[in-house]
Amino acid sequence: MTNKIIKYRPIDPEILELAGKHSNNPEALLEMLKTLQGQRGKLDPSIITDVGGAIKIPPANAYGVASFYSMLNLEEQAGNVIRVCDGPVCWLCGAGETRQAVKQAFTEHPDWKIERTSCLGLCDRAPAMLVNEQQAGPYTSGSAAEITQGWRGQPMEYSQPRKGETRVMMANAGNIDPDSLSSALEQGAYQALKSALEHNPEALLSEVETSGLSGRGGAGFPVGRKWRFVAQAKRTPKYIVCNADESEPLIFKDRVLIDTNPQQILEGMAVAGYTCGANEAFIYIRGEYISQAERLKHAILEAEQAGWLGEHIQGSNFSFHIHVHLGAGAYICGEETALIESLEGKRGEPRTRPPYPPTAGYHGLPTLVNNVESYAAVPAIILNGASWYRSLSATAIPGTKIYMLLGHINQPGLFEAPFGLTLRQIIDEFGGRMQAGSTFNFALTGGAAGTLVPAALLDIPIDYASAAKGISLGAGAFLICDQRVSPVAFLRELLHFFAAESCGKCTPCRVGTYRAHEILSRMSAGEGKSGDVDELFALAEVMFDSSFCGLGQSVPIPMRSALTQFNQVFKDAEKPG
Repeated sequence: MTNKIIKYRPIDPEILELAGKHSNNPEALLEMLKTLQGQRGKLDPSIITDVGGAIKIPPANAYGVASFYSMLNLEEQAGNVIRVCDGPVCWLCGAGETRQAVKQAFTEHPDWKIERTSCLGLCDRAPAMLVNEQQAGPYTSGSAAEITQGWRGQPMEYSQPRKGETRVMMANAGNIDPDSLSSALEQGAYQALKSALEHNPEALLSEVETSGLSGRGGAGFPVGRKWRFVAQAKRTPKYIVCNADESEPLIFKDRVLIDTNPQQILEGMAVAGYTCGANEAFIYIRGEYISQAERLKHAILEAEQAGWLGEHIQGSNFSFHIHVHLGAGAYICGEETALIESLEGKRGEPRTRPPYPPTAGYHGLPTLVNNVESYAAVPAIILNGASWYRSLSATAIPGTKIYMLLGHINQPGLFEAPFGLTLRQIIDEFGGRMQAGSTFNFALTGGAAGTLVPAALLDIPIDYASAAKGISLGAGAFLICDQRVSPVAFLRELLHFFAAESCGKCTPCRVGTYRAHEILSRMSAGEGKSGDVDELFALAEVMFDSSFCGLGQSVPIPMRSALTQFNQVFKDAEKPG
């Protein structure tokens, strides 16, 4: 027995008002935390507790979310923050020196804080940074002093196709104003949706299946098959989710698609919704893509006002609403179940699978999750037909792919072409060949979770099956490294990224990435020890066999390829320098 009386502190009225604006929805937790951080500078325990109380979730759960995302601050921050990317591409472009140079430039500005961040999805602007959450780069010497006057650098321009390109998703890049629906309509926007509404959903589903469109997030799963899973699911309501959490190093194609033709993505989602029987959709976009999120919101508003989204589209019985959900910095949310957890207002930690999202996704209901690029390909398929789409490629995989090419080549950036290109073709025909004085050493292909490829594999046609031959397609990214780059140091940087971005839920990934990075750091510093290579192989095996989700299971891919293809280099690094 106790006579203790519990007295609860009244909830901050401003927080109650903010919760009311979000209909006291627990799923608005992340958005509320970001709003309050912007207003008050940090999220102290009283704020987090009050937010939890206002939307009826335990304070511990609210704190769990607040402490999970890298863009949320639990401590007082400087008035201005510059986050310098140290992802593999920015590292290759001198990110370490960039951070030091920027720090030096701001030594007499105590209201500015300079810190590191994982990959920002600005790899074509490397070395890149966020200046008060505004995208900036590439940094060049002398530009640091101009940051306070508004310098943000210049994005790359992709309106002009490169020689040899076959543009489908990028066909209207530069031809339309991305912030004008009327401009998009002049170029044929929403004609695919108009056509779709005149057909039976089953006919559309068959067309997408026949087209052979494969998922563009990296796994290459057949899009039509996933749509059929959702379409055949009995439970309702159903949901459409666009995965725009483009957080893997080397990958920036989704950002470019959003910035050049957002209506194309919305139209593809609407066709998917009509085909699968869903009336509500979400675009989950990474927190660093604030300007892209605003562009999508504007595009949705214009489409709703013109009757291409919203209630009873163009007078039909089909209604479709799209919401934009901004993340807050977590690479793991690119994994579809972690994304859904985050969408539901929770920590972005992966779920056990099965069940899979097509049967038990958002709110445990049938949910279609596709990548931005996948949805962007849909309108052209509906308008031109499956046979046309298949004719674009001479390989077993139909259609086109958006490729990202970076590193020591003359023309880095992005291009669209069919599948089956060799790495030599990618470098010579689309990348303008190696830079003067550079000799090909190796390439990271597919993304951070891809393969390190030696010169011996330059002539292997690349598709979703080529990974078995040692060269990954993944999301279509290629980082070309010359003779100045050590595979040991490069693998260290990859493990630095994975260790920083592991959600920590399972021991193999949490400890394995940290330990591998520790070993590689020693080896890179000339302090290798006998047995280091064997331990790295062992760590890769443990992570692959027992990690909870795809993050930990994919880290061994670059580890194994590097240790195998450049075994002698790693063996040499075992010997103390």
